[in-house]
Amino acid sequence: MKKKADKPPIVNRRARFDYELGEIISAGVVLSGPEVRGARLGHVRLSGSFANLKDGELWLTNMSITIPDTAKNVTDDKELSTPRKLLVTKKQLAQIEEAKKQGMTIVPTRLFNHGRFIKIELAIAKGKKQYDKRETIKRRQQDRESNRAIKNG
Repeated sequence: MKKKADKPPIVNRRARFDYELGEIISAGVVLSGPEVRGARLGHVRLSGSFANLKDGELWLTNMSITIPDTAKNVTDDKELSTPRKLLVTKKQLAQIEEAKKQGMTIVPTRLFNHGRFIKIELAIAKGKKQYDKRETIKRRQQDRESNRAIKNG
């Protein structure tokens, strides 16, 4: 029996540009049935989302999932961006609390299908300044030009 090919993960490309990414933490996401269907189809937007601590739990804010039309009992609003609970271990939660005390941000970098679960990768990150972003753009452009020069001759 052939195994169904997994969809590639949804990647937050903006996070790599806006933040200096540090340690990566994998967490489960609590979703309803239609939201899981939308996530498996790849109808998720991670840009602009972040995780925060509330009452000793980790919550993901601003991640939006577009629900497919086939879902029943769904309100007229097809795109949901309500806060979602993240499932992490106590050790990971303590690590995140420590990073928050140091002024770091928790940003999602990618969302992927892990068997029958939807998992999200979070990075402990520090925000880049405007001049750091310009430096990244300049370095990327120089790399592109050097690769082009090597390729052409």
